[in-house]
Amino acid sequence: MASLKDAEQLTKDLESLVGDLKTELREGKGDFEKLVQLADRISESADGFAETFSSMNETLTNRIKEVNGGGSSSGSRQSSGSREKSGSRS
Repeated sequence: MASLKDAEQLTKDLESLVGDLKTELREGKGDFEKLVQLADRISESADGFAETFSSMNETLTNRIKEVNGGGSSSGSRQSSGSREKSGSRS
């Protein structure tokens, strides 16, 4: 099962990209094309994190609503399982 510690590990790539950008700014020769490429990679990575965390939040929020809704546990599981299969993007 994934945990927040696992999510923390995902940030290492983003930190590395930011480090590369800082180095290029500090020691580079004004290669703006390289700066743009690094900034784009950072942006794509950050967007991916935002999407992942938003999806996790939505899933958790929906599950809490189901539990608080007072539905039977077997009905909730069936409903949840059906939704996962139909909503899967894999």
